[in-house]
Amino acid sequence: MNPTESPLLIVEDDLALQKQIKWSLDRFESVTASDRESALVQLRRYQPAVVTMDLGLPPDADSVSEGFRLLEQMLAADPAVKVIVLTGQNAQAHALRAVALGAYDFLAKPFEPEVLTLTVERAFRVAELQAENRRLQALHQPDALAGLITRDAEMLRISRLIERVASSDATVLLLGESGTGKEVLAQGLHAASKRAGRFVAINCAAIPENLLESELFGYEKGAFTGAGKTTPGKFETAHMGTLMLDEIGDLPMSLQAKLLRFLQQRTVERLGGRSEIPVDVRVVGATHQDLKNLIKEGRFREDLYYRLAEIVVEIPPLRERTGDAVLLAHAFLRRFAQEQRRNGLTYSDDAIKAIEQHRWPGNVRELLNATKRASIMADSDRLSCADLGLPPPAGDASDSSTSDLDLRTVREAAERQAIVAALARSNGSIVKASEILGVSRPTLYDLMRRLAIK
Repeated sequence: MNPTESPLLIVEDDLALQKQIKWSLDRFESVTASDRESALVQLRRYQPAVVTMDLGLPPDADSVSEGFRLLEQMLAADPAVKVIVLTGQNAQAHALRAVALGAYDFLAKPFEPEVLTLTVERAFRVAELQAENRRLQALHQPDALAGLITRDAEMLRISRLIERVASSDATVLLLGESGTGKEVLAQGLHAASKRAGRFVAINCAAIPENLLESELFGYEKGAFTGAGKTTPGKFETAHMGTLMLDEIGDLPMSLQAKLLRFLQQRTVERLGGRSEIPVDVRVVGATHQDLKNLIKEGRFREDLYYRLAEIVVEIPPLRERTGDAVLLAHAFLRRFAQEQRRNGLTYSDDAIKAIEQHRWPGNVRELLNATKRASIMADSDRLSCADLGLPPPAGDASDSSTSDLDLRTVREAAERQAIVAALARSNGSIVKASEILGVSRPTLYDLMRRLAIK
């Protein structure tokens, strides 16, 4: 049979009963296994949508331990698989345990062929609906994060996480190297929320310690020399909105205590003031530093970390986002070409390869600056490596190493990486991407649909 189809897997050590089940379900394409090891091999090879299995398997068919072990391993390998457990008449407790572990359904032996057929049909239908739902979710990118340009699977997962968290009031901690887009994600979090207030950002490392407190908490008239009028702080300014505390790892210890108190009480007291002012604001912390190391060094409060880390989002650097460097480079070039009224600007092939190979230690910010500089300074409309300040490309930078020996997974990962890279290199053109990949446009569309690449 075609291994790309999703068959029914029948796991039964009694060969006579195995044949009977297969005969009862002859309308379905099926494969069989008689023990745990062969069942796992068939699961990896064919990726069945539905499995029927007996709990009593070799080497001890009178025990259910091997069956439960197989059930757990199958669900760990493919949480979406629908497992129908076949049990003896007096094994109600085993059936309930199997369902609690994640089995789709159970039937008692001897079973009616019509009932088994109906159960399997229903399982296939549920699996089909869930697969379609996952595909549509994978293709959907929230509008609130329209400022985030990516095709990388991890960044798309983070986008969906931000969208789910947005409706809550949870404090969010964004971790990532400088220039990875922490503020873009914070703004997207605010835009996707139902908060009617403003998005306010402050860089804790850019303001002197003696001024930072008044910036955050505000001050009353006459609180200190030069305080000529009462001024609200950033917390009050962001009331009913979102406050982003950028580079929160540089927040002085004295202000860490005040921030912790705010997160506990949700009130602020201005400098020189006597009354507490209630404030409704979502706090988003962001830093490129390792806060757990700062805690060990005594430079960051552990209790504050756990208050901030209700939701932790770790943003990968640009060098780890497949295809994103070229994708962003094209987007930035379009923007700057329009600003400079040089609409004919393009990249040379060597420039594209150099962008793919460069490590981008400054991440998206470095790429943006390089593109802007090249769009202003380049003599030709075709930007070269030298215009971008990059060395000429050397060899093939693709990394095909993998520790996974599952050929289907390896093939799909390689196909995804190649397609995303080709789409990035061709600036989203299906025609050019299909030429780069050496396939027809219909084939490329089919591959993108199967791999849920938008």
